[in-house]
Amino acid sequence: MHNKKIAIAAWCMYDWACASFSIIVTTFIFATYFTSSIAVNHIEGTYQWANASSLAGIIMALSSPIFGAVADYSGKHKRWLFFFTWICVIFTALLWFACPTPRSAFFTLTCFVIATVGYEVSQVFYNAFLPSLASSRTYLGRISGWGWGSGYLGGIIALTIALLFFVKGDHHWLNTNTAEQIRINGPFVALWYAVFSLPLFFLVPSFSKTHRSLPKAISMGLRELSSTLKKLPKEKHILLYLFSRMIYTDGLNTLFAFGGIYAAGTFGLTFEEVLLFGITMNITAGIGAIALGWIDDYFGSKKTVILSLIFLTVLGIPLLLVHQKYLFWATALLLCIFVGPVQSASRSLMVHLIADKQNSAEMFGLYALSGRVTAFIGPWVLGITTLTFNSQRAGMATLLVFFVVGGLMLLPVKFDQVSDKKSD
Repeated sequence: MHNKKIAIAAWCMYDWACASFSIIVTTFIFATYFTSSIAVNHIEGTYQWANASSLAGIIMALSSPIFGAVADYSGKHKRWLFFFTWICVIFTALLWFACPTPRSAFFTLTCFVIATVGYEVSQVFYNAFLPSLASSRTYLGRISGWGWGSGYLGGIIALTIALLFFVKGDHHWLNTNTAEQIRINGPFVALWYAVFSLPLFFLVPSFSKTHRSLPKAISMGLRELSSTLKKLPKEKHILLYLFSRMIYTDGLNTLFAFGGIYAAGTFGLTFEEVLLFGITMNITAGIGAIALGWIDDYFGSKKTVILSLIFLTVLGIPLLLVHQKYLFWATALLLCIFVGPVQSASRSLMVHLIADKQNSAEMFGLYALSGRVTAFIGPWVLGITTLTFNSQRAGMATLLVFFVVGGLMLLPVKFDQVSDKKSD
């Protein structure tokens, strides 16, 4: 039992590590830095960042099920996780060379795309460890919630360090004329991710006894993936859930990618204010992920996701209408309470749906596919709408459609919740 607790803590620590990338690079500092200092203007920058996000989503969607299937047959989940973790680490570190000039736009976007693919594919293998860590399906929601909560806490600490030591710190050792106080966050995130991901590789036991050569694993993995895809239409509830998650996760991913850009462009938040905004929002999101993890186990993963989507939609409407900065902060604070639970409960819901299956990495590859196969649509629609109406508010309004449609599609999904086989 003691070893199990250590393994769970080490698994959660990986979320602590990787959250620095999604929060500092994808959502807040580098997304905002690119649109305000590298791109020609905010509108053009939003459009370019959206296209880069879409490209990363397409690459990830095409590759994640394949890598998941191969990992299941090679049995080397940790090695795959380590490889893609370091893809993200290396190309994030290279963001140090993202100088504040339009000439560095292509380089910056290239590093962002490759690092994002590394980050996203690594989540396939990370999530695949969850079923082996939960001694009972009764605790899946809590463990998943602890993981997401650790991620948000790690994001808070990373953003606080970025704010105090880099963005607002004493810059006698950094050249602010070339935005080194912003660019240094690339190497900082890389170091954070690399160091805090290590406990998982040393303390979390492998859950597969399979050991096949890579060529054989690729061959068998691709055959099994093909077979799974052919059988998937018969798995009505899994298929419906994947389509549902595909829709609402499109909205969530776009919200993460453009939240900081929206705050800076529409409400005039400075870099410092964007970082404070990120810290505050992550506190509430972390509280929501941990607190509603218990609700997930008690009432069910599906109900937790639907409840969270309802609140995201209801609170999203005034967030698009307010003009005062303090009202924006207050509304966003409430909205983010329900961001973490959507992610956490979605992961535990997938585990419930595939509880009797052995190919966890392959199924989580399909899970990742559902979160990314149409990932280009959200940023693309937001970018086109922003460009067409010359308004970031109009672009962000498109996210509400994804939440509503995804929630409605989730309603018919059924599964055995826990050992008592209570239908959700």
